[in-house]
Amino acid sequence: MRAIVLAGGQGTRLRSMVSDVPKPMAPIGGRPFLAYLLDRLEHQGVTDVTLAIGYLGERIEAVLGARWGGLALRYVVEAEPLGTGGALRQALNAADGFPVFAMNGDSYVACDLADMLRRQRESDARLSVAVRREANTSRFGTVVVADERIVGFASERRGQPGWINCGLYLFGENVLADPALPDKFSFESDFLEPRAAALRPLAYEVSGYFIDIGVPEDLRRAQHELPGRLHVHAAPRS
Repeated sequence: MRAIVLAGGQGTRLRSMVSDVPKPMAPIGGRPFLAYLLDRLEHQGVTDVTLAIGYLGERIEAVLGARWGGLALRYVVEAEPLGTGGALRQALNAADGFPVFAMNGDSYVACDLADMLRRQRESDARLSVAVRREANTSRFGTVVVADERIVGFASERRGQPGWINCGLYLFGENVLADPALPDKFSFESDFLEPRAAALRPLAYEVSGYFIDIGVPEDLRRAQHELPGRLHVHAAPRS
């Protein structure tokens, strides 16, 4: 299995806690957050990971190198900020083949990737999105799900109980190959939301551990909760 990790964000909301490394390298129990994410991918059977890097990306490459345990790592560099959509399209264009998973480098999602792949194949979906039920969707927005498909996003329900997008995707093909798309755009708000009704991505439900370290309070929570969730290694491996 192959995966793309978007690791180019600047993490402006975390500057009070993390100022000298990119957000995915925020320290968690003496290791970068990305170490836990890569350990999880290796544990799930992924063998090849493309890291889409930008802001301070050279620090990510210097720490992780070309291999992480059983994972072969390669890097796609944003010459300038492209947004999640532009960065993802650049990485998908460099992919060796499909299907390929894609995820945000600042989120940890306990998901059975092999089962997600199986469900996508059974449903003949072009794209799958990991979703979960939350009591309060205010931070992430609300996903509208019908018959296991994402059919829209409901801004008016923000803050109410509902489904959220966990930022973990499975691409059966390169749905971002459209040349009409701009160079810089948000995958979520500029592509997925306006096209949800036509694209009808598979809504793959996850119920395990999930955390997004994009705000200080959740980074602090991750620093308490993440260490020990998997057998981890004492130091980054290259």
